[in-house]
Amino acid sequence: MAGNFLDTGVRPAHVSHPLELDAATYEVVLALCIGFSIPGLVPPLLHSEGVPPEQLMARARAAGFVQSDGRPTAELRATMLKDAEVYQVRRLQRALVDLYCLEALPLGRLARQLAADGFADERLAVVLEDEGTALLGTDPGGALELLGLAVAAGADVPRTAPRRAEAALATGDLDAASRILESYFAHHSAEARKTLPDLPRALRVSCALWAHRGMMSRAADVQRWAATLRPPEIEPLGALALLAAGDAAGARRLLDVGGHAPSPSLQEAADTLLMEGALLSVGEDPAAALPVLIRASDTLDAAGRVSPAPELPASFAAIVGLLAGSPQTALALVQAALASGQGGQGMRPRLCLLGGWAAMLLDQPAAARSFIAEAGRAGFRPGPRDELLLQSLEVGLARRAGEASALVRTWQKAREALLHVSVDLLTVLPLNELVIAAARVRDAEALRPHLDEAWRLLSKLGDPPLWCVPLHWSAAQAALLLERPDDLAPHAAALVSRSTTYPLAATFATAGKAWVSVLAEHFDTDAVEEAARGLATAGFSWEGARLAGHASARAGDRSDMTRLLSCARDLRPARDRAARPEVRPHREAPVPPVPATHRPSPTTARAVPGSTQHRSGGPALSGREREIAQLVLLGRTYREISEEIFISPRTVEHHVARIRRRFGASSRSELLARLRLSLEPAPGGSTAGGSSPTETPNGRGRNP
Repeated sequence: MAGNFLDTGVRPAHVSHPLELDAATYEVVLALCIGFSIPGLVPPLLHSEGVPPEQLMARARAAGFVQSDGRPTAELRATMLKDAEVYQVRRLQRALVDLYCLEALPLGRLARQLAADGFADERLAVVLEDEGTALLGTDPGGALELLGLAVAAGADVPRTAPRRAEAALATGDLDAASRILESYFAHHSAEARKTLPDLPRALRVSCALWAHRGMMSRAADVQRWAATLRPPEIEPLGALALLAAGDAAGARRLLDVGGHAPSPSLQEAADTLLMEGALLSVGEDPAAALPVLIRASDTLDAAGRVSPAPELPASFAAIVGLLAGSPQTALALVQAALASGQGGQGMRPRLCLLGGWAAMLLDQPAAARSFIAEAGRAGFRPGPRDELLLQSLEVGLARRAGEASALVRTWQKAREALLHVSVDLLTVLPLNELVIAAARVRDAEALRPHLDEAWRLLSKLGDPPLWCVPLHWSAAQAALLLERPDDLAPHAAALVSRSTTYPLAATFATAGKAWVSVLAEHFDTDAVEEAARGLATAGFSWEGARLAGHASARAGDRSDMTRLLSCARDLRPARDRAARPEVRPHREAPVPPVPATHRPSPTTARAVPGSTQHRSGGPALSGREREIAQLVLLGRTYREISEEIFISPRTVEHHVARIRRRFGASSRSELLARLRLSLEPAPGGSTAGGSSPTETPNGRGRNP
């Protein structure tokens, strides 16, 4: 065997020629590679022939096979273990474990090393299993690695499966968690499954896994089955799955069956508070829901542990805050949860996406993009539920930036993402955005089955105002875009009927009435301004500014126009413009319908105005002139430009005339050609002149 090793030619760098090793010295080197030490943990040698181990050690050091610290190099160790006879390696590995146990030495590090080397021993398996289990709540990635090594060392596969699945889920690897649980439950009848080891944990993980996959109804089925066990395996977060699937009564029954007593555990207290807040959110007076959910999130932040759940307290609270018109509160919640590591790395991307949603509603697109970028770090591969949230957020950002090509592209992705999830309470948030986007791209029929499913689910829950009212408002806006009075009527009636008991419904009802009057170009300025400021007060500043800006372009009196423009500026300060200028339109023009198979390439997307650079040789433009020039390249009319940057159409006309004089252009086509030459897109962007102009809702307006 020594000869076989020498044939490989492997030697430390300072050894210049091969050396013959006798069997005794070779055995010592192999023992050192396995983990023995001389002096200290002396190996049982079969070929020493009475030579003291210290002397054999000196030979190995003289031959260059041992470093000054008495250990072989990593390269030598790998080669020795690969080339040595298996029976020799296993004999020495077992002897080393025996020695560790005899001396009462901790096996932790040795257990990892030997298990990774393929050595199976029950004593190692126990140590690795215990250490992996201890890390589940704080380091799921480490727990998954240790539990995998425990299985390699001989731990029982079914017994460790629920913990391995929990760790995989916590790291965000839904597929790995699914495969582990599939193997755990496979080949067992329904009765036999009731006796599987660590079943309560497996049910918790299974419930959370289905929820993350966007199939909350399946998560609810898991909890219903758990309730049939004796004793029933019921937890507060299991009832949350039933509630989100539209079964509030079933959720309350499960909680009654569970009969949970108060617990000193922060984790259990957070779960209980989350369920209490969730139930309050589907009540007729949901005002108390958000404070309870905030306390649930704070409690879990303090616990600092990761546990499988259909939804985090911070995520549920953020969704409630966003729907209730409190995006600032939602953003603060998300930031606190991210700082504390709530949910671990596996849930961090979802928290980031919800933070991006809050930033979008706060009219901070650059911040929203930062959240999206953070969600995509560390190889984030979203599950179906988070993919829908991501694509809906992209839709919302494209819609608010007035990027028609980007809106079509993101809508196609969001529509596909919808096919992979079932509608539940938590998908109401993305549906709010997709309803309006579907109307803009004239593809409302594609969304109808999902929207109908959402209305049925909300009806089963008793039409809770916190969840229903924002969706009615989005549907009303879609009906206005599509100019369908028959579609508008039921949603307007629902908002009006709720206005006496739910303040946000009154705000939306007033805003809807104002929008109808503005589109008819027969409105009262006081009423429009009141409606716009009401939207801003309720947490919807962008919508309020859009209403005021749209009305200003249709005001018959100059004083009314100035007043509404001032209102729009007040409601929508340009937070991001200094760092990242962007177009911020305040009209929702329908985009021409696009076939379902159409996939616009990135090169057809419009450049984001403000991301261009001035080419040398063209006339210098002021910041305002550059902004207007970019909008001219996008085909905007004077009225549309005035709505987007809060100046009067007449002022826009004066700016365009000045730009024409500077470029010496005698016609619109000549001006566009020279602007394209003077303003080049940022790297990776598309030519601004490649897009077609959008239309205003009434189809009027003249091109510059």
